[in-house]
Amino acid sequence: MRIGIFTDTYPPYINGVSTSIEMLRTSLEKKGHEVFIVTVNADNMSYKYENENKIIRIPGIPIGIFDYRLTGIYPLRAIEKIRKWNLDIIHSHTEFGVGTFARIIAKQFDIPLIHTYHTMYEDYVHYITKGYFNKSSKKIVQYLTKFYCDKTVTELIVPTKKAYDLFKQKYHVERNIHIIPTGIEVEKFYKEKFSKEKVENLKKKLGLSPTDFIILFVGRMGKEKSVDFLIDAQKEISKKYKEARLVLIGDGPYLETFKKQAAKLEKNVIFLGKIPWEEIPIYYQMASVFVTASKTETQGLTIIEAMAASIPVIAIEDESFSSIIIDDLNGFLFKGKKHYKKCIETLILNKEKREKMGDQARTSAEGHSSKYFAEKVIDVYRKAIGEEVPMKNKTSFLSSLKRQIRKGIPWKK
Repeated sequence: MRIGIFTDTYPPYINGVSTSIEMLRTSLEKKGHEVFIVTVNADNMSYKYENENKIIRIPGIPIGIFDYRLTGIYPLRAIEKIRKWNLDIIHSHTEFGVGTFARIIAKQFDIPLIHTYHTMYEDYVHYITKGYFNKSSKKIVQYLTKFYCDKTVTELIVPTKKAYDLFKQKYHVERNIHIIPTGIEVEKFYKEKFSKEKVENLKKKLGLSPTDFIILFVGRMGKEKSVDFLIDAQKEISKKYKEARLVLIGDGPYLETFKKQAAKLEKNVIFLGKIPWEEIPIYYQMASVFVTASKTETQGLTIIEAMAASIPVIAIEDESFSSIIIDDLNGFLFKGKKHYKKCIETLILNKEKREKMGDQARTSAEGHSSKYFAEKVIDVYRKAIGEEVPMKNKTSFLSSLKRQIRKGIPWKK
């Protein structure tokens, strides 16, 4: 198939969405499909076509939310190039700007449109409203999201049941909705990829001791990520366990606010800022546990990355995580600060349990491999263009994997 992916974020700009799209492209191409990209030029206000990479970069203007740029909805210069691509499928990954352009092109050239919903927009309204008119703004977001994801697409993909329930129960969407957890290249995070010496050298470089218990968070330093919860809990954890270190990786609008909150914690909270994505895998290897208190995720790819690195995860109880984390087996799901601290303490005191959980976490991550993800997406493409989807085993890979985990069968090399 000839597949056009339309997105407002793509490498070199790095976040969870752009990373997943690049992974999808690579996986589709490995399966013999031809992939074309339409995205925003994040560097400047010029049109750019990369013939070798089959990428059109459209000029966009900053909108005040992180580094996102919004393009025009009908960039004339790109249309003739897209027409010559002779696409079988258009797969959009954004509702606005480039996403609107995808809908217009799909209708104009009569091409099936697949859409993946990545962002719970209601949780991000405050970045635009600054606290004013939040209620009315959320209603507008609800209306636009339902319109883009129900009235204009052929098939809709969401990463979790949480997102599925949002559309079915709150937005009352009638469109077919396919739950496909976003995949990652899990092998990039395998612990055998990194020597013990390299990991210890990294710790030394960061001023960490080999005996430190590293509590790791990777993500945007934004209000919605609830990093303040992790810092607040760390105040009490570090009083009892001096070896416990909270390491925070990421940049964002609340970075300075979080630094001020942690000012009195000295070496117990370490901010590493933005780390190049290709270097991130080794940082997981120095962690004892990965944590998140965010309730705004549609999935949370970083917890899958941590699991692939054989790191147990402690996450707040939320539908985005409950389909991945099996409590007390490959990680913990906590309900509040007291419960969170108890989970941390359990893993500090019980190294054997921590290692066993890490093994089970790795097993869990296998169900989110890029190969499996691409196969499921291709099935949706086939459905959209009217092809017969190949018969699958009655028991899916994920179902058998989940059963294996519940039985306590560890991953083996």
